[in-house]
Amino acid sequence: MALQRSNDQILGGVCGGLAEEWDLDPTLVRVLYVVLTLLSTGLGLVVYLVLYLVMDDPDAAV
Repeated sequence: MALQRSNDQILGGVCGGLAEEWDLDPTLVRVLYVVLTLLSTGLGLVVYLVLYLVMDDPDAAV
């Protein structure tokens, strides 16, 4: 299965999609993502944008 964004989304569904892929709680993934973004002085924003563009749309025909 291809990595795709989630319908359980707050912004773009990237963290929700990663949580579904790794079978984790979406809130945990979001909190870890925010902490890592703050620690990396904003590099996480670039990573989020790239993942948003690369990951499949959740409503795309399968």
